[in-house]
Amino acid sequence: MSAPPAATALPEEVRARLAQGAFLLIDKPRGPSSHQVTAWVRDLLGVRAAGHAGTLDPNVSGLLWVGVGPALKLLPLLLEFPKRYVGVVRLHGAVADPDLDRVLGEFVGPIFQTPPVRSAVRRARRVRTIHRLSHLDRSGELVALDVVGDSGTYVRTLAVDIGEALGVEAHLEELRRTGTGPFTEAGSITLATLADALAEARAGRSAALLAVLHPLEEVTREFPPIVVKDSAAAAIAHGADLAAGGIAEAPTEFSRGRRVVLVDRRGELLATGTALVDRGELPKRRHGWVVDAERVFVDPARYPATWGKAGAAGGSPPSRAAAGPEGPTPRRSRRASPSP
Repeated sequence: MSAPPAATALPEEVRARLAQGAFLLIDKPRGPSSHQVTAWVRDLLGVRAAGHAGTLDPNVSGLLWVGVGPALKLLPLLLEFPKRYVGVVRLHGAVADPDLDRVLGEFVGPIFQTPPVRSAVRRARRVRTIHRLSHLDRSGELVALDVVGDSGTYVRTLAVDIGEALGVEAHLEELRRTGTGPFTEAGSITLATLADALAEARAGRSAALLAVLHPLEEVTREFPPIVVKDSAAAAIAHGADLAAGGIAEAPTEFSRGRRVVLVDRRGELLATGTALVDRGELPKRRHGWVVDAERVFVDPARYPATWGKAGAAGGSPPSRAAAGPEGPTPRRSRRASPSP
């Protein structure tokens, strides 16, 4: 299938980066939806498909990761990263700074949240961890908050809960995402900057565009790698999970349930998956499944099927639901109602 005309007009090195998969860190403005911004990126680049990780409401600005090509398969990994926000909360009454700081501190850690009525997910109570919560500045009833929370944390709901805990009620007036895991707004670009870089690339100067087309490695290096043997690489390329005997090296510590990346001896990304055991258990294991492989990134045609028929070596791999870890039980905060 041929590439769209807009993509074919780009230099070869840019087309190669897009074919390998790339991320763009877009500074989303207030107004358009995340889906609309993603569509604009797709059309500017002239690619057939693009996707985003971590939807921002139309009235929220800030970091929006947009993936193209094979990077679409990595978008779920971005949801593993905590998100950082700066928000402006309006208190509906007088609150002393010491009382405000005390209550903010009570929200640090696992808390229960129910998504707001207008949200893209089912309204069911769930647990999210607030890693940091402090006030940056204040002008009367307006408070600027610095929030670092799990992916899927609703800062709007958090603002309402803070107001209830203070006894004065509160609501969120403005919100901006300033960080996603190790990536910050300092590395983001506007849509206008992307358009300028594309114009430069079509004129033969592709450096600016390549600088904002982040390769997959910038994300995968944030997760523990497992180097697999050549024979295991072939099986993984055809959709198999990873057994203990297929590991060549596991240089980084990880725990059961952790997302990991599977690479071959050359360092090429084969697949992403979920660890079924702790790293410390590997030396004791000679058999059994150790990683539930989820998304494959290599062409199976490059790896001839050299193993026996399915089920010949240990049967079907365990499902993630059967082998995955149980999540930790959160402490019951002041905001957690005792009833479901």
